[in-house]
Amino acid sequence: MTKKRPELPGLLKPNITVVEEFQNSVIRPIIKMQHTLIVALFKLNLEKRKTNFSSLTPEKKNSVIATSLQKDISFKKMLLGSIIGHFTLEEFNLFKKNDAEYNRRIITIVTKRLQDSVLEL
Repeated sequence: MTKKRPELPGLLKPNITVVEEFQNSVIRPIIKMQHTLIVALFKLNLEKRKTNFSSLTPEKKNSVIATSLQKDISFKKMLLGSIIGHFTLEEFNLFKKNDAEYNRRIITIVTKRLQDSVLEL
């Protein structure tokens, strides 16, 4: 099964930085394309950690999501790999020039996306 990156019109605006352009033209479409996998990976992580997510308050759910993506290094690496693995070689060469910043942005976007999709969890 092949997936096609979705088009996200309106994100590419004039006068944005190279980092923002890469984020909006490459990273965001891949994260959107991989949304169901990201949700499934998060659910698997909850199961492994034996976290009863459904019994938590909405604030605590958001906290668990943020903490998982900040402090659980193996989970964080798995998510980053599921995004970076969809880069072309050219995109990867751009990514590696500023990988720490792109990784931070990926985790921020995924955190927000999971928090906005809490009903799917």
